[in-house]
Amino acid sequence: FILNHGILIISLVSLSFLSPSLPPTLHYLFMPLSFFTGRFITADSSFIDGREKAVLVSPVLELLDWSCLRLVYQITGDGSLQLHLRPDGDNFDYTLWSADKPSDSWLIASIDLRNTSNAYQLLLEGRPSEEAGNSVAIFEIHIVPGYCIECNFEEHHLCGYSNHWNPNVNWYVGGSLARDPQSNLPDDHTINNQRGHYMYVDSVYAKRFQEVAKLTSPMTTTPVSGCLSFYYQRDQERGNIFSVFTRDTLGHYEEIWRPEVYATTSWRLVNVDIKAPHPLEVVYEVAFNSARGGYVAIDDISFSPEFSACFVSEPVVDPSIANCDFEEGLCQYYQERVESKVWNRVSVKPNAYRIGDHTTGTGSFLLANTRFTSRPGYVGRLHGPFLPGNHKYCLRFHYALHGFRKVENALVLYIYDQHNVAQEKVWSLADTTRDVWTGVDLTYMKPMVTKVVFVSICKNFWDCGQVALDDITVTIGDCRITAGPLRPLPGQCNFETGDCGYSQEKETDKGDWLRVRGQTPTSYTGPRGDHTTGVGYFMYVEASLMRPGHTARLLSSDLRGSAGPQCLVFYYHMYGSGTGLLSVLLRRGDSEQDTLLWRRRGEQSISWMRATVDYECDRRHQIIFEAIRGPSIRSDIAIDDIVFKKGPCTAVYTLYSIWGNFNQFSMTS
Repeated sequence: FILNHGILIISLVSLSFLSPSLPPTLHYLFMPLSFFTGRFITADSSFIDGREKAVLVSPVLELLDWSCLRLVYQITGDGSLQLHLRPDGDNFDYTLWSADKPSDSWLIASIDLRNTSNAYQLLLEGRPSEEAGNSVAIFEIHIVPGYCIECNFEEHHLCGYSNHWNPNVNWYVGGSLARDPQSNLPDDHTINNQRGHYMYVDSVYAKRFQEVAKLTSPMTTTPVSGCLSFYYQRDQERGNIFSVFTRDTLGHYEEIWRPEVYATTSWRLVNVDIKAPHPLEVVYEVAFNSARGGYVAIDDISFSPEFSACFVSEPVVDPSIANCDFEEGLCQYYQERVESKVWNRVSVKPNAYRIGDHTTGTGSFLLANTRFTSRPGYVGRLHGPFLPGNHKYCLRFHYALHGFRKVENALVLYIYDQHNVAQEKVWSLADTTRDVWTGVDLTYMKPMVTKVVFVSICKNFWDCGQVALDDITVTIGDCRITAGPLRPLPGQCNFETGDCGYSQEKETDKGDWLRVRGQTPTSYTGPRGDHTTGVGYFMYVEASLMRPGHTARLLSSDLRGSAGPQCLVFYYHMYGSGTGLLSVLLRRGDSEQDTLLWRRRGEQSISWMRATVDYECDRRHQIIFEAIRGPSIRSDIAIDDIVFKKGPCTAVYTLYSIWGNFNQFSMTS
């Protein structure tokens, strides 16, 4: 690795680069390129077992400013390439980017590296499948200062910007001495002469109405908000279009700028606010109606995290003011004074007939139609705080029902404007499982200031029951993007997409941990649903498949260990007259004896309960969840939503500080 003028470049020039720490089967081969001067590095299936991976580790990096990593790579056949970030003193690697689509040419990936005061390393992990002819190759790695959406188009790879090919109209590289001397295209803006480069699109080959050329930036890989700036020149006939859009991973476009004039005499500067709470691209789009439509050129795209650079006052949007787990009160939620209070904050001791709250199992939640308000003909409205308009919001909450014969009015969600007028009913119940906390994800967007209002209506005493509400959270963006494929942060596992690298200990165990969803088969034991959503997956031990005293152990992947305290948070379910023991053990890599960190014995609750465990270990280790069957088949034990976090466990640690904000990271072992 060579650090030169703020640019980090990997230059692979010799076979002596082979790492002595790699297994002998993991060889990196170097071959000359037919179109480039230099060599590339590859993990080839001819020299690697399909179950193994080739890992390239960077030196320790200390990048205090925002940077962009540009990676030139190619996947031949079946395989994958992943980029991980390994913070200093952390147990887990963060997956920043991954690719698994084969290509017959070199591809460019642009990955934003957020500014941080902590040192870290980057890991490139190649996994070619074991069939012959599969390989993963890297030609170039650059780390440059700035954001990945910035570009002056002077570099040969154009900063990862791409043209969406059209048979007649496309974006081209402009400038340089080789251009047509008769052309009316401008000089480059960066250098201000004919030697510089920019991007342009010309109508000379347009043949059909509204032929479109699109220039697309790299996809952002981390949230960015601020001021996007660029220079443009335009000489177009009226009726032709030049616009700038953002495009998210769902394919949704949003126009953020359009020019007011059709012709400019020089380069013009444009400043436009851009908000990327989730991955998105910036798309520069030009449409022509004829071959005489003119041209558009752009250059020197830059970005500032300060909205002030756009000369506008950007209001701060903090959707977390609408978050509430009701542990300390109603937060910023309230009921109308003109009616009796239908919603009540309660804390109950769980038993066979009622469940506790969703946050901890023993905390507080809101309950409509309690014994103090049990009457026919009530309407209970719970109002949330106002949030600014023109933003897409992701609302998440959990609810539970008990005793309803008809549920159509048990819980309804409305969007109200600032005049307390209902704008839209955005969600209602059709049918649902009783006595199970069920999660809801809802995306909404309105042009005006709005608030959410939870409504519970009882028309007939004999049809009404109780409805509970807990763990409300609101974030910016679409729920489908924020959750993605339910990939949690490093060290977190909700078992929705798999076992997250956890494994069974087969040598001494007489039982297994099973990944299931729904209710466990033995009556009067086990949970009715998972903790995450109520309808998802969890891990449990089926007691009827074991004998009293039999053990089932679930082992985490290897954790690196780090200085300072660590916190393990998880949810467990121990309900049944014959419930045995659930223990959490620490297994150090060089120790033959496991250390007990936490234990519960016998029946605990019909609800999911939260456990927090502090521990320290500065070497490689594993965490073990050990279940021992009790005296009867009513001894099912379940776990869900496992979280590791750096630092000690705190008294206030709500679920939605963890699960309410998904991002692009995932855990690697």
